[in-house]
Amino acid sequence: DKAHRSRNNSFGGAGGHGDTTTSQLRNDVMTAGLGGSMRQGGDKTLDQVSTFAADKVIGKGSFGVVYQARNLDLKEVVAIKKVYQDRRFKNRELQIMRHIKHPNIVELKNYYFSTSSNKDVYLNMILEYVPDSLFKATQSYVDKSTDKINVPISVVKLYTFQLLRSLAYIHTRNICHRDIKPQNVLVNAVNGECKLCDFGSAKQLVKGEENIAYICSRYYRAPELVFGATTYTTAIDVWSVGCVMAEMIIGRPLFAGETGVDQLVEIIKILGTPTKQQINLMNPNYKEMKFPQVKGSSLPKYLKNKTTPEAIDLLEKMLQYSPKDRITAAEAMCHPFFDDLVQRVIDLPLSMALPDVCNWLPGELDSFPKDVKDRLAGYKMRI
Repeated sequence: DKAHRSRNNSFGGAGGHGDTTTSQLRNDVMTAGLGGSMRQGGDKTLDQVSTFAADKVIGKGSFGVVYQARNLDLKEVVAIKKVYQDRRFKNRELQIMRHIKHPNIVELKNYYFSTSSNKDVYLNMILEYVPDSLFKATQSYVDKSTDKINVPISVVKLYTFQLLRSLAYIHTRNICHRDIKPQNVLVNAVNGECKLCDFGSAKQLVKGEENIAYICSRYYRAPELVFGATTYTTAIDVWSVGCVMAEMIIGRPLFAGETGVDQLVEIIKILGTPTKQQINLMNPNYKEMKFPQVKGSSLPKYLKNKTTPEAIDLLEKMLQYSPKDRITAAEAMCHPFFDDLVQRVIDLPLSMALPDVCNWLPGELDSFPKDVKDRLAGYKMRI
């Protein structure tokens, strides 16, 4: 599994090989179809690609650059992600994005390849534009008197449910995102929509096939990854969602380790030392070290007076050491924590609309267990 390399988030971090200026990208897209450096890869014509103009850089990372751009024909704002095509690494992002379409996943509208003067090849993905990352959006809920982030529990419910829905959709296809974090969740604070983005680390998992363990940003990394597991499941994404949800509630990362080992220490401080059986379930090949027996403060105690009992219960189910004991994304959507959301009686901030979070696609629920499918199908009937 050579898909992963050191990657900063989509909305910050040092520029990598793909770092180019807005004017360079504008030149790329405006000359598309005129021969030479462009190879159209999408389902639309080159003429349509030629009507895009880049406005500004909205994200940088070791993967390349993300631009805000305009479709001059449709008067539509889009994002263009320009990624250097390194032959040493397998880039699955385009392959995966072309085969998924969901209300809670950023849409791939088109794509093309461009070549620089020194013959470097770039993939340019034209994506749906969403105004903010969850990371940035939560900063708007800072309480000025305490300087602490205080996201309303209704907003936590709204964004977490939609994030879980996006995961339930890709997990039925055995696609694991492998880099869930606030920077890779995009939100629109006006219409309330939440969409998963950046599939640069994603992979379709195959049973029995080994995967790289050094994946996912540290604060959101499931414990089986910290233990070096290479045969993990989509349950690693559910752990990450638990971390993201907890961060919205407490206003800071739940497990903020400074190193890989320290990450495990931070987890143990709250959840306690994992048992031998739990370690075996995380990674049966792990035999490196023994851990001091720490009881841990426990999630309920740690989060007491910070949120609701239903929120704590859901977090406990997502933040289980054993991947097999962890709730699935589809099961989590059925949790009572979301009852007022799916019944559309939730009290959102006045500036935010309530989107239809249960507008199921044809067949979207079909792969879920019957009890889960029936409960989720019932949500739609309540609207």
